[in-house]
Amino acid sequence: MDTMTSGRGAFFRMEKINKFYPMGEEQAHILKDIDLTIDEGEYLSVLGPSGSGKSTLMNIIGCLDVATSGRYTLHGRLVEEMSEGELARLRSEEIGFVFQNSQLLPRLTARKNVELPLIYAGVGPRERRMRACELLERVGLSDRMEHYPNQLSGGQQQRVAIARALAGNPTLLLADEPTGALDQKTGRQVMALFRELNGEGRTIIMITHDMKIAGNARRVVHIIDGELTEGGGTNDA
Repeated sequence: MDTMTSGRGAFFRMEKINKFYPMGEEQAHILKDIDLTIDEGEYLSVLGPSGSGKSTLMNIIGCLDVATSGRYTLHGRLVEEMSEGELARLRSEEIGFVFQNSQLLPRLTARKNVELPLIYAGVGPRERRMRACELLERVGLSDRMEHYPNQLSGGQQQRVAIARALAGNPTLLLADEPTGALDQKTGRQVMALFRELNGEGRTIIMITHDMKIAGNARRVVHIIDGELTEGGGTNDA
Protein backbone atom coordinates (compact mmCIF):
# COMPACT_ATOMS: atom_id res chain seq x y z
CA MET A 1 0.00 0.00 0.00
CA ASP A 2 1.29 3.49 -0.91
CA THR A 3 1.68 5.52 2.28
CA MET A 4 2.67 8.76 0.59
CA THR A 5 1.10 11.96 1.84
CA SER A 6 0.48 14.92 -0.42
CA GLY A 7 4.19 15.81 -0.17
CA ARG A 8 3.49 19.49 0.41
CA GLY A 9 6.31 20.76 2.63
CA ALA A 10 7.87 17.27 2.67
CA PHE A 11 11.48 16.99 3.69
CA PHE A 12 11.54 13.19 4.04
CA ARG A 13 10.60 10.82 1.24
CA MET A 14 11.16 7.12 0.66
CA GLU A 15 10.23 5.60 -2.68
CA LYS A 16 10.22 1.83 -3.34
CA ILE A 17 12.75 1.11 -0.60
CA ASN A 18 13.85 -2.52 -0.47
CA LYS A 19 16.36 -4.15 1.83
CA PHE A 20 17.86 -7.61 1.40
CA TYR A 21 20.23 -9.41 3.76
CA PRO A 22 22.22 -12.51 2.79
CA MET A 23 21.02 -15.67 4.53
CA GLY A 24 23.39 -18.40 3.46
CA GLU A 25 22.90 -18.91 -0.25
CA GLU A 26 19.64 -16.97 -0.27
CA GLN A 27 18.59 -13.35 0.29
CA ALA A 28 16.13 -12.41 3.02
CA HIS A 29 13.74 -9.70 1.82
CA ILE A 30 13.42 -7.50 4.94
CA LEU A 31 11.80 -4.32 3.55
CA LYS A 32 9.42 -4.52 0.60
CA ASP A 33 8.73 -1.50 -1.63
CA ILE A 34 8.43 0.99 1.24
CA ASP A 35 6.79 4.28 0.19
CA LEU A 36 6.66 6.98 2.85
CA THR A 37 6.57 10.76 2.84
CA ILE A 38 6.72 12.92 5.95
CA ASP A 39 6.00 16.63 6.01
CA GLU A 40 7.96 19.02 8.13
CA GLY A 41 6.56 19.18 11.67
CA GLU A 42 4.82 15.77 11.54
CA TYR A 43 4.73 13.35 14.47
CA LEU A 44 4.70 9.81 13.06
CA SER A 45 4.77 6.41 14.77
CA VAL A 46 5.98 3.30 12.97
CA LEU A 47 4.18 0.45 14.74
CA GLY A 48 5.15 -3.17 14.33
CA PRO A 49 5.92 -6.39 16.20
CA SER A 50 9.34 -7.92 16.70
CA GLY A 51 10.73 -9.16 13.40
CA SER A 52 8.52 -6.90 11.30
CA GLY A 53 11.39 -4.91 9.80
CA LYS A 54 10.92 -1.77 11.90
CA SER A 55 14.50 -1.79 13.25
CA THR A 56 15.87 -2.11 9.73
CA LEU A 57 13.62 0.73 8.62
CA MET A 58 14.80 2.84 11.57
CA ASN A 59 18.43 2.23 10.65
CA ILE A 60 17.81 3.36 7.08
CA ILE A 61 15.82 6.42 8.21
CA GLY A 62 18.68 7.32 10.56
CA CYS A 63 21.30 6.79 7.82
CA LEU A 64 22.91 4.04 9.90
CA ASP A 65 22.29 1.62 7.02
CA VAL A 66 21.47 1.98 3.34
CA ALA A 67 18.71 0.45 1.27
CA THR A 68 19.41 -2.23 -1.32
CA SER A 69 17.24 -0.36 -3.81
CA GLY A 70 14.91 2.64 -3.95
CA ARG A 71 15.25 6.35 -3.30
CA TYR A 72 15.52 8.12 0.07
CA THR A 73 15.52 11.91 0.14
CA LEU A 74 16.04 13.80 3.40
CA HIS A 75 15.81 17.57 3.45
CA GLY A 76 16.37 17.74 -0.28
CA ARG A 77 19.39 15.43 -0.30
CA LEU A 78 19.45 12.02 -1.98
CA VAL A 79 20.86 9.77 0.75
CA GLU A 80 22.00 6.81 -1.37
CA GLU A 81 24.35 9.03 -3.38
CA MET A 82 26.20 10.32 -0.30
CA SER A 83 29.70 9.31 0.79
CA GLU A 84 30.40 7.95 4.28
CA GLY A 85 31.63 11.39 5.34
CA GLU A 86 28.50 13.07 4.01
CA LEU A 87 26.32 10.51 5.80
CA ALA A 88 28.16 11.17 9.05
CA ARG A 89 27.56 14.91 8.66
CA LEU A 90 23.89 14.26 7.86
CA ARG A 91 23.49 12.19 11.04
CA SER A 92 25.23 14.91 13.03
CA GLU A 93 23.37 17.88 11.58
CA GLU A 94 19.91 16.60 10.66
CA ILE A 95 19.02 13.69 12.96
CA GLY A 96 18.73 13.40 16.74
CA PHE A 97 18.56 9.85 18.14
CA VAL A 98 16.75 8.66 21.28
CA PHE A 99 17.07 4.94 22.05
CA GLN A 100 15.25 2.56 24.40
CA ASN A 101 18.13 2.71 26.84
CA SER A 102 19.40 6.24 27.33
CA GLN A 103 22.99 5.21 26.50
CA LEU A 104 24.45 7.95 28.68
CA LEU A 105 28.14 7.78 29.50
CA PRO A 106 28.29 6.85 33.20
CA ARG A 107 31.39 8.90 34.01
CA LEU A 108 29.94 12.13 32.63
CA THR A 109 27.41 14.37 34.35
CA ALA A 110 24.04 15.08 32.72
CA ARG A 111 25.39 18.39 31.38
CA LYS A 112 28.53 16.84 29.94
CA ASN A 113 26.52 14.05 28.31
CA VAL A 114 24.45 16.69 26.54
CA GLU A 115 27.61 18.59 25.57
CA LEU A 116 29.20 15.53 23.97
CA PRO A 117 27.75 15.86 20.43
CA LEU A 118 28.58 19.56 20.51
CA ILE A 119 32.23 18.70 21.19
CA TYR A 120 32.23 16.48 18.09
CA ALA A 121 30.61 19.33 16.16
CA GLY A 122 33.43 21.70 17.14
CA VAL A 123 31.36 24.00 19.36
CA GLY A 124 33.45 26.00 21.85
CA PRO A 125 33.32 25.27 25.61
CA ARG A 126 31.34 28.34 26.62
CA GLU A 127 28.65 27.94 23.97
CA ARG A 128 28.22 24.21 24.45
CA ARG A 129 27.89 24.62 28.21
CA MET A 130 25.24 27.30 27.70
CA ARG A 131 23.32 25.20 25.17
CA ALA A 132 23.47 22.10 27.35
CA CYS A 133 22.13 24.02 30.34
CA GLU A 134 19.32 25.50 28.26
CA LEU A 135 18.31 22.07 26.97
CA LEU A 136 18.39 20.43 30.39
CA GLU A 137 16.22 23.23 31.72
CA ARG A 138 13.90 22.67 28.75
CA VAL A 139 13.40 19.01 29.73
CA GLY A 140 12.87 19.87 33.39
CA LEU A 141 16.29 18.94 34.77
CA SER A 142 17.76 22.29 35.72
CA ASP A 143 18.45 20.93 39.22
CA ARG A 144 20.12 17.74 37.98
CA MET A 145 22.74 19.10 35.58
CA GLU A 146 25.75 18.00 37.61
CA HIS A 147 24.32 14.61 38.58
CA TYR A 148 25.77 11.43 37.12
CA PRO A 149 23.50 8.89 35.38
CA ASN A 150 23.50 6.54 38.38
CA GLN A 151 22.14 9.43 40.46
CA LEU A 152 19.15 9.86 38.13
CA SER A 153 15.93 7.90 37.75
CA GLY A 154 15.20 6.06 34.49
CA GLY A 155 12.87 8.83 33.35
CA GLN A 156 15.43 11.50 34.17
CA GLN A 157 18.08 9.62 32.23
CA GLN A 158 15.78 9.44 29.22
CA ARG A 159 15.12 13.17 29.43
CA VAL A 160 18.88 13.77 29.44
CA ALA A 161 19.05 11.58 26.32
CA ILE A 162 16.34 13.70 24.68
CA ALA A 163 18.26 16.88 25.56
CA ARG A 164 21.39 15.34 24.05
CA ALA A 165 19.46 14.42 20.89
CA LEU A 166 18.36 18.04 20.57
CA ALA A 167 21.83 19.48 21.13
CA GLY A 168 22.63 19.82 17.45
CA ASN A 169 19.20 21.32 16.69
CA PRO A 170 18.28 18.47 14.30
CA THR A 171 15.45 18.73 11.81
CA LEU A 172 14.35 15.16 12.63
CA LEU A 173 14.06 13.47 16.04
CA LEU A 174 14.17 9.67 15.68
CA ALA A 175 13.06 7.71 18.75
CA ASP A 176 13.44 3.93 19.00
CA GLU A 177 11.20 2.41 21.71
CA PRO A 178 11.87 5.48 23.91
CA THR A 179 9.75 4.24 26.83
CA GLY A 180 10.58 0.54 26.57
CA ALA A 181 12.69 0.56 29.75
CA LEU A 182 10.36 2.82 31.76
CA ASP A 183 7.34 2.24 33.98
CA GLN A 184 3.97 3.45 32.72
CA LYS A 185 3.88 6.72 34.69
CA THR A 186 7.39 7.72 33.66
CA GLY A 187 6.66 6.66 30.08
CA ARG A 188 3.65 8.99 29.98
CA GLN A 189 5.84 11.86 31.17
CA VAL A 190 8.37 11.21 28.41
CA MET A 191 5.58 11.00 25.83
CA ALA A 192 4.22 14.32 27.06
CA LEU A 193 7.65 15.83 26.39
CA PHE A 194 7.65 14.47 22.84
CA ARG A 195 4.21 16.03 22.26
CA GLU A 196 5.51 19.37 23.53
CA LEU A 197 8.51 19.18 21.20
CA ASN A 198 6.26 18.36 18.26
CA GLY A 199 3.96 21.22 19.24
CA GLU A 200 6.96 23.52 18.89
CA GLY A 201 7.45 22.32 15.31
CA ARG A 202 9.92 19.47 15.77
CA THR A 203 9.51 16.57 13.30
CA ILE A 204 9.40 13.25 15.17
CA ILE A 205 9.46 9.64 14.02
CA MET A 206 8.90 7.07 16.76
CA ILE A 207 9.54 3.35 16.30
CA THR A 208 7.51 1.16 18.66
CA HIS A 209 5.76 -2.18 19.13
CA ASP A 210 3.34 -0.68 21.68
CA MET A 211 -0.02 0.48 20.32
CA LYS A 212 -0.63 2.78 23.31
CA ILE A 213 2.72 4.50 22.80
CA ALA A 214 2.09 4.78 19.05
CA GLY A 215 -1.21 6.48 19.88
CA ASN A 216 0.66 9.53 21.14
CA ALA A 217 1.60 10.40 17.56
CA ARG A 218 -0.59 12.31 15.15
CA ARG A 219 -0.13 9.68 12.46
CA VAL A 220 0.59 5.96 12.58
CA VAL A 221 1.91 3.58 9.94
CA HIS A 222 2.06 -0.17 10.48
CA ILE A 223 4.89 -2.44 9.39
CA ILE A 224 4.32 -6.19 9.17
CA ASP A 225 6.61 -8.62 7.34
CA GLY A 226 8.48 -5.70 5.80
CA GLU A 227 5.39 -4.07 4.29
CA LEU A 228 4.13 -0.63 5.34
CA THR A 229 0.47 0.34 5.56
CA GLU A 230 -1.16 3.58 6.69
CA GLY A 231 -2.89 3.60 10.07
CA GLY A 232 -4.21 7.16 10.15
CA GLY A 233 -4.09 9.88 12.77
CA THR A 234 -4.61 8.96 16.41
CA ASN A 235 -4.13 12.05 18.51
CA ASP A 236 -5.53 15.46 17.80
CA ALA A 237 -4.27 17.00 21.02
